[in-house]
Amino acid sequence: MSLAIAGNNNNNNNYNNETDRFALLDFKKQIYDPYGALSSWNDAIHFCNWVGITCGHHHRQRVIGLYLRGKGLGGNISPSIGNLSFLHSLDIANNSFHGKIPHEIGNLIRLQFIVLPNNTLEGELPTSLANCTRLRQIDFSYNKLVGKIPGEIPASLGNISSIQIISLNWNTLHGNIPKSFGQLTNLYSLGLSINNLSGMVPFSLYNLSSLEIISLAINQLHGSFPRDIGLTLPNLKRLAIGENLFSGRIPNSFSNISKLEVLSITDNSFVGPVPNNLGNLQNLQWLFIGENQFGTGEADNDLDFVDYLVNCTNLKILDANTNGFKGPLPNIKANLSTQLSMLLLGQNQIFGTIPLGIENLSNLTMLALEENFLEGNIPFVIGKLLKLQRLFFGGNRLSGQIPSAIGNLTLLYELHLEENNLNGSIPSSIGNCHQLQFLTLLSAEIPSSIGDCNSLEHLYMGGEVPTKGIFGNASAIFVNGNDKLCGGVAELHLLACTDHGSMKREKSHAFRIVLAIIGVLSYRDLFQATGGFSSANFIGSGSFDSVYKGIIDQDETIVAVKVLNLQNPRVYKSFIADCEALRNIRHRNLVKILTSCSSIDSKRKDFKALVYEFMPNRSLDDWLHLPVEAHNHSRNLNLLQRLNIAIDVASDLNYLHYNCHAPIGHCDLKPSNVLLDIDMIAHVSDFGLARLLLEPDDNSSETQTSTIGIKGSIGYATPEYGMGGRATIHGDVFSYGILLLEIFTGKRPTDQMFTDDLNLHNFAKAALPAHVMQILDPTFLSREKQTEEIEEVVTNRMEGPSHRTDQLQDCITSIIEIAVQCSMESPRERMRMNDVVRRLHLIKGKFS
Repeated sequence: MSLAIAGNNNNNNNYNNETDRFALLDFKKQIYDPYGALSSWNDAIHFCNWVGITCGHHHRQRVIGLYLRGKGLGGNISPSIGNLSFLHSLDIANNSFHGKIPHEIGNLIRLQFIVLPNNTLEGELPTSLANCTRLRQIDFSYNKLVGKIPGEIPASLGNISSIQIISLNWNTLHGNIPKSFGQLTNLYSLGLSINNLSGMVPFSLYNLSSLEIISLAINQLHGSFPRDIGLTLPNLKRLAIGENLFSGRIPNSFSNISKLEVLSITDNSFVGPVPNNLGNLQNLQWLFIGENQFGTGEADNDLDFVDYLVNCTNLKILDANTNGFKGPLPNIKANLSTQLSMLLLGQNQIFGTIPLGIENLSNLTMLALEENFLEGNIPFVIGKLLKLQRLFFGGNRLSGQIPSAIGNLTLLYELHLEENNLNGSIPSSIGNCHQLQFLTLLSAEIPSSIGDCNSLEHLYMGGEVPTKGIFGNASAIFVNGNDKLCGGVAELHLLACTDHGSMKREKSHAFRIVLAIIGVLSYRDLFQATGGFSSANFIGSGSFDSVYKGIIDQDETIVAVKVLNLQNPRVYKSFIADCEALRNIRHRNLVKILTSCSSIDSKRKDFKALVYEFMPNRSLDDWLHLPVEAHNHSRNLNLLQRLNIAIDVASDLNYLHYNCHAPIGHCDLKPSNVLLDIDMIAHVSDFGLARLLLEPDDNSSETQTSTIGIKGSIGYATPEYGMGGRATIHGDVFSYGILLLEIFTGKRPTDQMFTDDLNLHNFAKAALPAHVMQILDPTFLSREKQTEEIEEVVTNRMEGPSHRTDQLQDCITSIIEIAVQCSMESPRERMRMNDVVRRLHLIKGKFS
């Protein structure tokens, strides 16, 4: 039946009703519905009462709304949807629909809202949407659409004068923004962020005086602002073009955009100076100009623009990180809004002292001044910023003691004071900061080679480490290199606090191991330690090695000995380089390489091995997948154990990616490479494929120093590696996302259920948010159910669902969302590991 008949035969309601019913049933036929969300779509119920269906009042029993957001659905969008001729709203967001958006969708001439984000839709943007002249909102965000936004738009598209919102975010669209967008004279919101758009933004776009929102962030667009932009866009409220290739200067005419609330141009190539007349923008709330080149190198003080922001009384965020700004900090007391919640001036060339006027910014939640040239003491008035949650002072020249007033900051979540010249003891008052999840006091770094990560040579901090509050969690504090510290919890492996005259202080266990074996092991020693590399001591094997349990005679210390397979020439060539680089990596969640052995075996052949600390609880893979009878422990990891393991691994990757002299990629992250110590703390192992990555701005074709090819493991290796892509930290993020899904679903990415378009990522994504509990590891759910029942009995809460159940679902949903975002196919859409660590700690704190 043609659309004309279906849409105009209003005298025959039964006929029209049948058209809608048949269209919906045909739509259902092409849908994968694993959770039975559409079970009500049957002949026993009138279609107006089906789940997700809304019928109209004026045209009774005609479908005007189709709402199937987050139902865990997959499959294709049937072309028959074009027969719902009275449809006003279509919302199938947050599912796993794939294939193309059907051309027939352009038949829906009454359509006002089409919302399809967070699916896996492919193909090009249908030009037939030009027929939908009543459209107000188009949202195709977070899909896999390809091709160009039509450059030559049919004349009929010029009739879409009532479009009010177009959002095409989170896709892989290609091509330039068409010049004909300038014809959409009623357009007030244009969102094209997180795509693969390229070319210049047409100047006609800047002439759309109706525009209030422009969002073009995270593309490959280039060009510069027109000089009169402030005159042609008088109604603009939000401009977000971060992470592109824009250049040039901010025109002075910007000061005429009096309604501007958000200006986000971070991570481009804009140059300075920053116009002082930005202070005229009295409605400005967010100013993101970080990661550009505004530091001119000419002026004595590149920060003078801050003095003129005094009139921006609504300013809440100022992000000017990484610009090469030089000069002293501005007169904060006089010239920055007291409404400011985030002040980010890190990674510049700011010198002088931290002004006492900082205390006036009483609403600050985040203060970042890291990696500058600041000197003097940390001012005691910092303790008056009672709303502060994150404080970054690392990488400066600050001296003196840590003020005890920091203990007043009860909302503090992160405290970074590393790589300064601080001395004295750690104030016990910091233990009062009950929200504190990260405390970094690493001593100053003296890099000696590309492999060095915090070569902790300058030792300033001393005294006893407290044990109250955050100090009771060894995974959350970093005090490496401060060998004058003592005490603390046992997991820190610090010296005991004893009388200064005593020379018999016991060394930590790890330190004794290193002293016992470095420089004295040979093939014969390792042969004896492993019982002749006997099968009884065999732990496991990989592509390039075999691992054995060994016992060092001197003090019966248990170690793991990894014997490399030298038949592979790439292993032989990379052995020395990788060992030298990796021995300098120091993190509590890395399996420590205690020493290496390069010798001759009993057959006079080359022998090379690495000696690691031993992990008695074997690998995460064992706990997730081996049956209980295969080993002596139950594999029912509870929520906090799984979450702690996830945090441990994320913390390690964050360290490798961002806290080393050069970024390091693991390149083969999987459960069998995550080992668990006696306290169930996770340690990442097997750097046989690890790479030292060059800095991101290095343009050379050779981006790795190791010689081993990057393939990773099936199911965990990022898609771009399969297409010959170079190693980046984004590859580790993908592997981590898959690992995180496996930890909580108990399913390997190579499970036989994953065929065709269904994989572990899509399986989890389709379950969000309503069905997330249905995809969890059954052994995990069994243990959590037992815990919940015990709590209900103890607290007499047997009536109705427990509060813990709601907490559990919220917690799991947040974790799965992180995993899905990490394992996105496009590297540009994945999270950064530092954000992953922070979010997981927040989830843990909220659940606990």
